[in-house]
Amino acid sequence: MKIDTENLGDGEIKSLPSGEVIFKLDSYQNNPILEPEDIGLVWYEDGVKRVGAVFNGGAEVFNGKVILAPRCHKNYKEGKFTDEMTGIERKCFENYISEIWLFESADGMHFKRLDGLVIKGDGTDHRDFTYGIEDIRIVKYKDTYLLLGCGKVAPPFKGKNADKIAIYSTKDFANITYHGIVDAFDSRNAVLFPENIKGKPYIFLRMYPNIQIAPLNGGIEQLLYPEKYRKLWEEIYINRHKHTLFQTGSYPHEKEKIGPGTQPIKTERGWLFIYHSVGEIKEELLASYGVSTPIKRGYSMCAALLDMDDPQRILCRTKKPIYIPNAPYEFSGNIEYPIDVPYVVFPMGAVVYGEKLLVYGGAGDKYEILLSCNINNLVDYLWKYCRL
Repeated sequence: MKIDTENLGDGEIKSLPSGEVIFKLDSYQNNPILEPEDIGLVWYEDGVKRVGAVFNGGAEVFNGKVILAPRCHKNYKEGKFTDEMTGIERKCFENYISEIWLFESADGMHFKRLDGLVIKGDGTDHRDFTYGIEDIRIVKYKDTYLLLGCGKVAPPFKGKNADKIAIYSTKDFANITYHGIVDAFDSRNAVLFPENIKGKPYIFLRMYPNIQIAPLNGGIEQLLYPEKYRKLWEEIYINRHKHTLFQTGSYPHEKEKIGPGTQPIKTERGWLFIYHSVGEIKEELLASYGVSTPIKRGYSMCAALLDMDDPQRILCRTKKPIYIPNAPYEFSGNIEYPIDVPYVVFPMGAVVYGEKLLVYGGAGDKYEILLSCNINNLVDYLWKYCRL
């Protein structure tokens, strides 16, 4: 793998007028790195061209190339629904059944599709979920790559208890094995640690609206054979409050919900954990990105450091996001970049190349983007300004 790091920024530490110090990831100059029209996600309705979506791709390195696994959508229609959790009317989509396409890149920036490799979510390959496969994270665990996504057992936006952890594995990204779903509880954004801690695998979960972290007492087999270990999954759910890592409400931008983002990155000071939040983004922070339009409900990216030997112990946690929607394809869209959902940036995969941290994620529920920083700059910022 050869990444031209000169085209990727180191991040920025900046003081706000209030005196608070924030960290900002840099956006790759040629974002978005994947657009739906460029990969054939188009269709026509009554002679009108419609454009689909490619976003929220987990990322890992395999054989010297970055593998990206975004969710892909087409043939859907816009509608509205009332969010039962918040009572707010929001935009939704009908026939919104996703599948996962895999891409590879030698430079981490320009991706081509791995021909013919599709993870289906419509019931073609199995019947335990049939309404789409979403938001797969890729984690290298020993000599195997674990792919953990969200299998939809009810239509997106409308179905209660619709989100189940769907588990896949591969050693070569040519043959992918499906292991089933965790049906003991509803959870999105499951992210496995890349190595055992004190002899056990650990996993991040998102049981609405908080982030949990739990050891897998059944070992990695608990993931590979979820039905066999259902009782251990039930125990995690019963003890979910004990496993809570972060709760909503600490900050305005985390007011509604939070969830795991990329796979954790091991650093000298602890596990670097990048996660997402949903809430209000205040004017002072918006102004630092050159944005004047208020965001009452937006997605942002946040970061924390967790203890190396006890990841349930929080060392540092950002009080302000490290990235917020600001470009047209992240914000409210324009003619060049129409979006499906406004004010969305969503971290999914992380790759370290030398001292450079590459963060892959979704934008506007429509595009795939790349952000970057010097990983030491981010870790030093957390240690200096965000200690708990």
